Amino acid sequence: MKHQMIPRVGAKMLIPYILIFALYVQFHGDYGPGGGFQAGVIFSAAFVLYALIYGLRATERVMPRRLMEILVCLGVLLYAGVGVASMFLGGNFLDYDVLAHDPVHGQHYGLLLIEFGVGLTVFAVMLTIFYKFAGRGRT
Repeated sequence: MKHQMIPRVGAKMLIPYILIFALYVQFHGDYGPGGGFQAGVIFSAAFVLYALIYGLRATERVMPRRLMEILVCLGVLLYAGVGVASMFLGGNFLDYDVLAHDPVHGQHYGLLLIEFGVGLTVFAVMLTIFYKFAGRGRT
């Protein structure tokens, strides 16, 4: 795609908007449709588009495979950490009411953290799957 200027310029213009839309879906998922899973898939789709236009090696320089492994673990740990933190604060596992002074605020904080953990994990897993399929050789 080095000599295809229209797809390269189009992708360069679209990718920031795709990433911003993914962040919108992530942080407004508790008010409407969306959430962590959808945001993770949209966020990874921006990097898949980048890889299709600029190549797999360029994408791996931006988001290395090792970083993806770390993000998968970090997202799962964040999800589980919110549950364990709520248990240490006297509630049940993933009982968000105890995360703040007011149960409504605790619910909000808990949902944001849980959805961020899900989004992070889904993004990293989807991009890792793409790397595995795109990086295999032809037989």
